[in-house]
Amino acid sequence: MTATLQQTLRERFGHEALRPLQARIIDRVMAREHALVVMPTGSGKSLCYQLPALALPGPGVTLVFSPLIALMEDQVAALKRKSIRAEYINSTLSKKERQRRCDQLAEGAYDLIYATPERMHKPEFREAIAKVEGGVKLLAVDEAHCISKWGHDLRPAYQEVGAFRKELASPTTIALTATATSAVRDDIRRTIGFGADAMPLFAAPVDRPNLELGVEQVWDDDQKLEAIRRISGEMHGTGIVYFALIKDLDRFADLIRRKWPEREIEIYHGQLEPRRKKQVYDRFIESTPDENLLLLATNAFGMGVDKPDLRYIIHAQVPGSVEAYYQEVGRAGRDGERSVCRLLYAEEDLAIQQQFVEWMNPSEDLLVQAATAIERNDHADFDFEELHLEVIGKGRGDRRLEYCLIELEKLDVIEPTSTPGRFRFERPLDHSEVDPEEIAAKRQRDLMRLLDVVKLVKSDDIARYIQSYFELDDAIIVAS
Repeated sequence: MTATLQQTLRERFGHEALRPLQARIIDRVMAREHALVVMPTGSGKSLCYQLPALALPGPGVTLVFSPLIALMEDQVAALKRKSIRAEYINSTLSKKERQRRCDQLAEGAYDLIYATPERMHKPEFREAIAKVEGGVKLLAVDEAHCISKWGHDLRPAYQEVGAFRKELASPTTIALTATATSAVRDDIRRTIGFGADAMPLFAAPVDRPNLELGVEQVWDDDQKLEAIRRISGEMHGTGIVYFALIKDLDRFADLIRRKWPEREIEIYHGQLEPRRKKQVYDRFIESTPDENLLLLATNAFGMGVDKPDLRYIIHAQVPGSVEAYYQEVGRAGRDGERSVCRLLYAEEDLAIQQQFVEWMNPSEDLLVQAATAIERNDHADFDFEELHLEVIGKGRGDRRLEYCLIELEKLDVIEPTSTPGRFRFERPLDHSEVDPEEIAAKRQRDLMRLLDVVKLVKSDDIARYIQSYFELDDAIIVAS
């Protein structure tokens, strides 16, 4: 690492040294060469482009594509606290504020600009990027698995990144994700426009010896409760119990409060008010080992979480994919100390994830019906409850419309507003954008991912199964 890079790392980010994997990646980016990065959440992926953004010589801006609005806003806030010239442009801003930030971008006011990939479609954004002196000197594609249909969260706009990159005069590019199978990695490179030689894979090792991975077969709630009590009692410190369904999370929270009133617990899920989410998150991050805090959460909790001394993670219900399982257990034991990860396997819980697969793949008719209802009220913003009542009627058990909104947002038909949970109409849905054959194919892929979870549960060695699942034989693997 050069003296200039070392100085920037210390003065702007407050770090004395890079982790070994970070150093390898940053050296490559500083040499203006491309990289595909697979590192667990919380292990320092963002620094792999944030440091070069400030240290690369010459004018220009670093453009960061991210699909996660909340995470980009958190990252920009953290950079601003370090007096780094960073900003984001996304749909939660008013039209006037988006234009103001585009104007500032064009004038060279930012070193890093974060945007959702759908910004590529917006003329004002493209015009602003085109006016930046030096152009885009570094392109960072975060959550890069969203490029691939083989990934667990396809985002259609991401598939245009390669063409947009050419318009930007082919800047140095770094693609980053926490998990990616061999097929997903191939898709990422192909879409961006690289072969494996031009964009080598840098990965953290999958096997972490300090994590005790295991599966316990359980038959009822009593056995689940006993396992949670035993593991949380044996491990001194903070832990997470993951649930697939909010109603089951709430039910277990009530059971634990009744059976062990002295136990310190918190709950976290997507339906909590934003203020309450922040309160729970802050308490979790700041908890000490002596508090023995137990957090009951859905997968809404975890993105961007970095608590080094997380001592155990329990899956009270089967996760939907090996990728999700690996990301969630990967949050434990980042301080290198012993941590326990247990999956409580009840065969009947597979039905929950099978239901999720049905919800996650709404039919062509329902997508069109939802889009039509939204278009009829194009001058008013709306929330899930209002649209659900109009399209499906009463009954919150049916979550298909929730996933309709996710798909319509991915297609840029709707956009979230600055008010959490509310959306606005952006453009009509072209019926040709909805392919029933692709919906069926995706549903089949999702079911196959669930089958892979069953294979993991049945395997004799979970760590070895995960290693083979991600096929990292072609990676430059360095401890993160």
